Amino acid sequence: MDKPEAPREKHAVAEAFERVWSQALLAVSTAEEEVNRTLQRVAAAAGWSQEEVKRQAREFTERLAGHRKGLEHSVEEAVRGAVSRLKVPRREELQEFEARLARLAERIEALGQQK
Repeated sequence: MDKPEAPREKHAVAEAFERVWSQALLAVSTAEEEVNRTLQRVAAAAGWSQEEVKRQAREFTERLAGHRKGLEHSVEEAVRGAVSRLKVPRREELQEFEARLARLAERIEALGQQK
């Protein structure tokens, strides 16, 4: 009897989500680096003092942190939605199933000993 393909497919989905999440984090990091480079160019062109550069950098960093949190929330919601559509069982459901299997195994063993 062949094993079902579902675990392999779920593993592939998990890998895809992991890959997308890594790409999203890389994009955010790249954006932060670009903002810092741009801020330095603007500071030089505008003749900002070191204190003004720090203030602007702090402001941009706070904005990016807010956008990052929003992105993380969006990705988490998308993953939750995709997982629910795949009907992946929750941890509690798997634990309940495992407990049922253990009880059934005990009953089968008891029946085998009665013979």
